Amino acid sequence: MPHILIVEDEAAIADTLIFALQGEGFTTTWLSLGAAALEHQRQTPADLIILDIGLPDISGFETCKQLRRFSEVPVLFLSARNAEIDRVVGLEIGADDYVVKPFSPREVAARVRAILKRMAPRPPADAWSGVFRIDPERVQISYRGQPLSLTRHEFRLLQCLLEQPERVFSREQLLDALGVAADAGYERSIDSHIKSVRAKLRLVRAEAEPIQTHRGLGYSYSPGHS
Repeated sequence: MPHILIVEDEAAIADTLIFALQGEGFTTTWLSLGAAALEHQRQTPADLIILDIGLPDISGFETCKQLRRFSEVPVLFLSARNAEIDRVVGLEIGADDYVVKPFSPREVAARVRAILKRMAPRPPADAWSGVFRIDPERVQISYRGQPLSLTRHEFRLLQCLLEQPERVFSREQLLDALGVAADAGYERSIDSHIKSVRAKLRLVRAEAEPIQTHRGLGYSYSPGHS
């Protein structure tokens, strides 16, 4: 049974989330401080963390940054901040979704289910795609025999492109591959992820351009340019 760690300093909100998530069959733990959540994840890893941004000790953003140094657990941010820049920052530092308060507990539970479904390992355990080697079990992609140092979002983005060569994916479709709601206003952050992946590919072969840009449409993987 998936275990959800709720990090929220308002008891009423935490109680509402616990009721909704347990009603969907999840087990839950509630903590009110970011530092306690980090220690809990080191000792007893949860399957997903619901993380409030406005915590009393350290912010949810800082908690997520520290979390990403040792864990790739999915994170769903809760916040009263609804500005686009806050949502974009949340995604850039490694979150998987962002929900603005006030919210529907049933919607949060549905988003939790969707994230966990998208994060499930994909078969096969080992696959080849031209000059790339994909190893989902190790969350590793090699290019021309050299392992790439990819973030979790970069891995899933590149994996999505490699699995369907020449297919043009829109930013919305790539967001879906990352497990991020397409209506959350993150589409342009895909461009920064693509830029980062390209830079890492060029470290292996400077003249290659495996990821092609289709203006107004999206991106694709082109084996002929690898």
